[in-house]
Amino acid sequence: MDAAVASSRGLRPSLLPPSSSSSSSAASAHSRSRPAHIFLRANPAGSRSAHPPISPGNLVCRSSAMRHVMEVDKVLMEEVADLESFALMALSPLDGRYVQKVKDLSPFFSEYGLIRYRVLVEVKWLLKLSQVPEIKEVPTFSKDAESFLERIVHDFGIKDALEVKKIEKVTNHDVKAVEYFLKQKCKSCPEIAKVLEFFHFACTSEDINNLAHALMLKEGLNNVIFPVMIELCKAVCTMAKGYAHIPMLSRTHGQPASPTTLGKEMANFAFRFNDQGKNFREVKIYGKFSGAVGNYNAHKTAYSDINWPNIAAEFVKSLGLEFNPYVTQIEPHDYISKLYNAFVQFNNILIDFDRDIWSYISLGYFKQVTKAGEIGSSTMPHKVNPIDFENSEGNLCMANANLSALSMKLPISRMQRDLTDSTVLRNLGIGLGYSLVAYKSALQGIKKLQVNEGRLYEDLDETWEVLAEPIQTVMRRYNVPEPYEKLKELTRGRTVTKESIRRFIEDLDLPEEPRSVLLNLTPHSYIGEAENLAKSIDSVVDFASGFKI
Repeated sequence: MDAAVASSRGLRPSLLPPSSSSSSSAASAHSRSRPAHIFLRANPAGSRSAHPPISPGNLVCRSSAMRHVMEVDKVLMEEVADLESFALMALSPLDGRYVQKVKDLSPFFSEYGLIRYRVLVEVKWLLKLSQVPEIKEVPTFSKDAESFLERIVHDFGIKDALEVKKIEKVTNHDVKAVEYFLKQKCKSCPEIAKVLEFFHFACTSEDINNLAHALMLKEGLNNVIFPVMIELCKAVCTMAKGYAHIPMLSRTHGQPASPTTLGKEMANFAFRFNDQGKNFREVKIYGKFSGAVGNYNAHKTAYSDINWPNIAAEFVKSLGLEFNPYVTQIEPHDYISKLYNAFVQFNNILIDFDRDIWSYISLGYFKQVTKAGEIGSSTMPHKVNPIDFENSEGNLCMANANLSALSMKLPISRMQRDLTDSTVLRNLGIGLGYSLVAYKSALQGIKKLQVNEGRLYEDLDETWEVLAEPIQTVMRRYNVPEPYEKLKELTRGRTVTKESIRRFIEDLDLPEEPRSVLLNLTPHSYIGEAENLAKSIDSVVDFASGFKI
């Protein structure tokens, strides 16, 4: 298979999953990089056999089993054009310039990923039917038949996906192509060959698609996106604790304000990230499986004595999804809207972080570690630009535009269904891809930062006017007349120095103790509880309790 074929199917050559090979060396390589089993069977020893049988109790698709799907197949790498050449022709920077940053998303959100999840759902539905006693036409499968079906999913690779696409050229229907593919695959198994027409039984295409989309979101986020988000949050927490003691001039409305610490400002973001992370766990990933318009019409006609809503609920829940009992032809996508809005808000917080760090670099509060050979400006040799945070901000803008568009469009469908959601859903991974680029860029930028304490000290030493706030507050406590007005006259629009502040304090009618406190106060020490707040950030954040669906 060449790069052109891969491109026509929305797949990146170097990122494609394992395929079969006629050579013994290829077979050996494939056996080493084979993705972990989709169907996991729990046992006391915590191990699993090569092809464990499938039963109703082990139909749950485990997220951890998907991590090996992301491994690059070395043999396939040799069969396709090199990635750099392919990337040069990509329309989207996600498949071009940023391909290395988002490649782990490909097995989940690519065309290949969608087909693989469709195959998984179709196979599991046939297995579920075999467990329903009233459906005598599909008797309980033997262990060999179950293992045969199991291997179709386990061994599903790029050649299988290409075969599905070949069938689709004839059917002009992507889901029907999956059904025909499975029928072809199973003709060689006598037991399954007898019940081929029960593939896709009583299903509308959206029964398969909505579960495929739900699974790709759940697996892709839990395995790829959320771990990077947590890594980013932890990096900001580390900054908060490491910089907790470093005083810094605050700026409100861009003007000098009461001092803080650099760590406390990082702690603010860590808390916000943590709080937003909790919103993801509140999102229920729904699935429907109720036929053409959500009423089990065909199901009831074929088998009137079966409680189809219960069967559908059991099936959807077996996939690790929540069951939506009231739908039209489609699951209404409200949960996707809620999920993507949560990403938009997290991204907005990160944009705020990126801009603040950018500003602190501009002020000289941070230096950036330079890399040999790197160029900041094509004409100004001295420059070290904050490119990582600018890259993060720009990609977050792209991400939020896509995520917002999907969250607004997907919940809207005319009557019992129109097709506008179909083409939109093919973009489920785009906003997430841009988000992932942004998260990794921000992390890269954080690793380059070095605090310039000398510059921070200089700024504070030049802004003694910030002590007007504590002085007038103490004056209020001891009932000194017009405290605010007197400090306003002393400081507003005037040059304030350490000496002028001390003279003002010494002339105040205050008890000795508060006067002494004020005389010992400096812009560097006037930080309130900032240091303690920053140091205690770990006590108020728990990233493990969020960032999961």
